[in-house]
Amino acid sequence: MAFIQCDFFSDVLKMSSSMNVIIPENKKNRIGIKTKAEQGKYPVLYLLHGLSDDHTAWMRRTSIERYADKYGLAVIMPNVHRSFYTDMESGNDYFTFVSQELPEIAEKLFPLRTGRNNTFVAGLSMGGYGAFKLALNNPESFEAAASLSGALNLAENAAMADQKEDLYQELKWIFGDLNKVEKTKNDLFYLLKKLKKNKTNIPALYQCCGKDDFLYQDNLKFKHFCRRNKIKLKYEEEAAAHQWDYWDQKILDVIRWLPF
Repeated sequence: MAFIQCDFFSDVLKMSSSMNVIIPENKKNRIGIKTKAEQGKYPVLYLLHGLSDDHTAWMRRTSIERYADKYGLAVIMPNVHRSFYTDMESGNDYFTFVSQELPEIAEKLFPLRTGRNNTFVAGLSMGGYGAFKLALNNPESFEAAASLSGALNLAENAAMADQKEDLYQELKWIFGDLNKVEKTKNDLFYLLKKLKKNKTNIPALYQCCGKDDFLYQDNLKFKHFCRRNKIKLKYEEEAAAHQWDYWDQKILDVIRWLPF
């Protein structure tokens, strides 16, 4: 495997940014080469960090490099700070950056297979929200998305945020009027309803959460919503909290689940 620490300039963010990248070095892709044009290129997983982390967290806290090597998978880990993968009300356009500019840059710099059936996204906590948000806003671009302990009920929780909490002001900087997050591209439940109504091909969805996680009830709500609306979802839960030991285990489960 090659591990690359990549610094580059983002036209969308109007500043320098960073991503960590894992690229398989084996001469032949272990999951098979379909065409000469794709020889030496790899399917790609965009792997997203949580609220208090950055693009280095997955490499420092898990064995993602070893897992990716086993399955011949390229992994792109971008830095989006505390943006909730959103075009911020008072800040940078991180959703546009990660959904449009980042893939274009990554595909120019690294040997990645292109197209929906070779492109996946996953993340933990804030990144779990970001993964589903990316896939549901761009179902034509992602074959599958996975949320590990994701902040999936963000729209409802933002509207109910306590004005005395520090997070309230931070969410206002990100989303603006917190009572208007629902029924927008930042609301996962609304996005699913819209895709279902329009009979759009919804990406494969994987969701997991620990039973001792503070986000467990929000994850249950998302699961029950999918069940009621007959939206296909692979759901798993274990006795775990909001912790890296759990995510290290589950990201391997995610990679095994991905529809290569």
